[in-house]
Amino acid sequence: MRRSGNKAKIATIGAGAALVAGGLLVAPQAFGGTTSGTKAANCAAVHIIATRASTERPGAGIIGSLVSGVQRASRQTVSTEATDYPAVLNPYGPSVSAGVRALTGQITAKAAQCPDTKLVLMGYSQGAHVIGDVLAGSGRQAVSTPNQPLNAQLAAKVTAVILMGDPRYVAGKSFNAGTSRTNGLFARGNDAALDGFAANFQSYCDTGDNFCARGASLATHLGYTRKYNTVAQRFVLQRVGG
Repeated sequence: MRRSGNKAKIATIGAGAALVAGGLLVAPQAFGGTTSGTKAANCAAVHIIATRASTERPGAGIIGSLVSGVQRASRQTVSTEATDYPAVLNPYGPSVSAGVRALTGQITAKAAQCPDTKLVLMGYSQGAHVIGDVLAGSGRQAVSTPNQPLNAQLAAKVTAVILMGDPRYVAGKSFNAGTSRTNGLFARGNDAALDGFAANFQSYCDTGDNFCARGASLATHLGYTRKYNTVAQRFVLQRVGG
């Protein structure tokens, strides 16, 4: 999907903004924009970076409930951080680009500070879009400023990834979860595929979701943490070792 053909789809996202603001915007803000981990001499075993959805206030946003669940259930020390980026619907592309730059910086900084720490990425909606573009690059079908994939050394430190309601969802992937068999609004091309991360990856999208499945249901888009947190938490804990 070329950028010139994405204007109508971005408008579709914008049309749902008021409703999203009524749902996602009021989600619990569990975490601020700064790390709660420790300094290099005392790094946590696991570090979770949460990237919030469109229109949510700064912090972890709706996916913060999953972050909290993993932090409580893990036998290891777990630090948390939220991506500081605009998360706006208009203009969407520049917001994604800002998120890509911010998250790349967070991963780079944490890997340098705590080289043995296992990184976990969690993103909802636009936040999922950002995480996918950081890991695999934007490809030619980007709606934002094109970017290259995360370098291999940094990517190897990412132990688990959870995406929910990703507008770049591609049907038929081995790491997909949920019920959707339909591509998202900005489906990834083969030049930005996430298959290389499949063993550590789950992407949740249900039929009818208006962003990840081109459906007409905002309620579906807002329902992933309630429906899937338990299985997503189990997956993350398996990947990080409990």
